[in-house]
Order: sequence, then C-alpha cells, then structure tokens
Amino acid sequence: MTEFWLISAPGEKTCQQTWDKLMVATTRTNNLSTNTKFNIPDLKVGTLDVLVGLSDELAKLDTFVESVVKKVAQYMADVLEDSRDKVQENLLANGLDLVTYITRFQWDMAKYPIKQSLKNISEIVSKQAMQIDNDLKSRASAYNNLKGNLQNLERKNAGSLLTRSLADIVRKDDFVLDSEYLVTMLVVVPKTSFVDWQKTYETLAEMVVPRSTKLLFEDNDSGLFSVTLFRKAVDDFKHKARENKFTVRDFQYNEEEMKADKEEMTRLSTDKKKQFGPLVRWLKVNFSEAFIAWIHIKALRVFVESVLRYGLPVNFQAMLLQPNKKNMKKLREVLYDLYKHLDSSAAIIDASMDIPGLNLSQQEYYPYVYYKIDCNLLDFKV
Repeated sequence: MTEFWLISAPGEKTCQQTWDKLMVATTRTNNLSTNTKFNIPDLKVGTLDVLVGLSDELAKLDTFVESVVKKVAQYMADVLEDSRDKVQENLLANGLDLVTYITRFQWDMAKYPIKQSLKNISEIVSKQAMQIDNDLKSRASAYNNLKGNLQNLERKNAGSLLTRSLADIVRKDDFVLDSEYLVTMLVVVPKTSFVDWQKTYETLAEMVVPRSTKLLFEDNDSGLFSVTLFRKAVDDFKHKARENKFTVRDFQYNEEEMKADKEEMTRLSTDKKKQFGPLVRWLKVNFSEAFIAWIHIKALRVFVESVLRYGLPVNFQAMLLQPNKKNMKKLREVLYDLYKHLDSSAAIIDASMDIPGLNLSQQEYYPYVYYKIDCNLLDFKV
C-alpha cells in the first residue's frame, strides 16, 4: 500500500498529547494505520492575506509538481522499456525508496531556506519544477526521434518479404548488372507455390532466360526468387506474374545506397546506446529532485492550512498515516470522531455526499487538515 494521509490537528496542552491520542485511536487496538510524526520546521508565517492567497497557489503548484514527478517516472519506465525492477531501483528520493523518504522526511534547509518567506520558498519549488519539465520535454523529444528513426529502419529490415528491405538478403553476384539487354528481377512466391513457380516462370513471358531462377531467401510464408529476362519483356512478365499470384519486387541493386542504409542503422544504434546512460542518470537525479520538491510542497500546504484553520500562535502536530488498505473506511470514521469538534460545519458535510453546487468530491474536506500522497506514480503497478 503506497498511499499516505498527511494530516494535522492542533496541539492539546502539548503537541505530544495530540500525537498520543492519534496513536491510541488508530494503532494500539485496531491496527488501522502505521503512523509517524511529520516534521515541519518553524516557517515564517507572514500576514493572513498572504496565507489565504498562498493556499490557492500551493494547491495549483502541488498538482503541477505531482504531474512533473509522474512524467519523469513514466518516461523512466519508457526508456527502460518497462523493465519493472529496474524502474523501481531508479525511482529514489535522496537515495532512499519513496516510502522511507516520506516516513523519515526532514526539511532540506539548504534548498529551501526557512528564513525566506513562504511565498519565496514556493517560488523556488515552482522554478525548479518548471525547469525539470522543460528539460524533460527537450531530452525526451531528442531521444524519441532517435528511437523512432531506428525503429523505422529496423521495421524495414524485418517483416514480410513483400515489404521488407532486401539489402541484407541479396548479393552482387545474384544480379546481371550493366547489361544493355538483360535484367534480373526479384519475385516473392508463396511457399505453397514453389513448385508452380519452377514449372511456369520460363513461360510467363517471352525472352525469360531458361534455368535462371534461384531461391535467394525464404521465411515461414514465402521465398524470394531471382529470375533473369530481357528488358523488353519486363512489363509483360510483371503482368503475368501478378495473375499467377507471384509478386515482383521493385528493386534495383545499388551498392552505395545499401551501404548508406547499413551505416545509418549502425550510427543510430550507436547514438541510442550513447544517449541511454546519461539520459537514465538525468531522469534518476531529476526524479529525486522533483519528488523531494513535491513532498516539501505538501509540508508547506499543511503548515499554511493549519495556521489558517487553527490560528496563531503556531501550535499543531503534523502526522503521516499509512492506512491499512482493508480498514480505510473505518480509519476515516475514527479520525472524524477524534476531530469533529474542530469544525462543526464539517459534521454536516461529508465529502462522499453529492450536494448540488458544492464540488466537494475533489476537495475531500474534513474537520482536520488532510492531504493525500499517492506513491503509485506509474501506469503499471511497479
């Protein structure tokens, strides 16, 4: 279970009492959740007006930073081509797995100095996330182009004999070259028609060179035959071949073109390998940066919301709950009973109720400060 509930409640006589009450209610007897204290430092409060404005800005920033975290994680999965164990190994925050980082969260004083105003700290996070997002777009675009071009070439060299590149199948001595009168054609023949081909190819048109056919390559479905004939008989031969369900490939032997194709394939393959390592390293570092920034935004939101709800002086306990999946509904009820006295209006409004004009299902309003942290960051469950 990688869902956490980050909540806060006002300090009773002391914050420790608030913590003890939660522990008694949720863990001592009924094992509803695993809880840890969530340490938020003494941040600068500022004015009430600033806090109200900041509350909305932080909500938007939370959504944006979460989207950046998910994009980096998903692109990591794409680059590692869904090797799930490897993806998990690389999705770390400060070298720790995500659950450990969140449960042992410590504010990063160097990145987000607490002497700065809350607005300044949120702007630092915003700039950082935008930079990662922009860098990801340009790096992903370059790597995807390279990967796409390579896949197109690989597709050309695989698949049906009717469409695939023949460069790695044919050799120079399979062709009559530089002849004014003669030309070698390549014909795709279904496997079931090999005998028919041998019997009929010399009679498909006038001026087919007898005994000139040769099987150059075969796959599960068909074979590639060469046949030599006079140039003036080509159109007639193609027409008759089509009537007999033999497919003439339009192919001219050009050594330079074929060599260029092979070199391009080698170059793209080498470039992809060269870019792969640095790209994975960049994703690893920037996933960590984005995830850390995201959890700091959650901390900022708890702080701002707690001050707005519970007032000054700052006196609240932030707590991180990892719900037991089977008991989530029960945990909600226990928390409601524990904190309903904090907000009488929340007693009437249940987030699961659909009240016209009140869009509460998204907001999930409870009498205590609550934010969800979901570590299921990928489409597949790692």
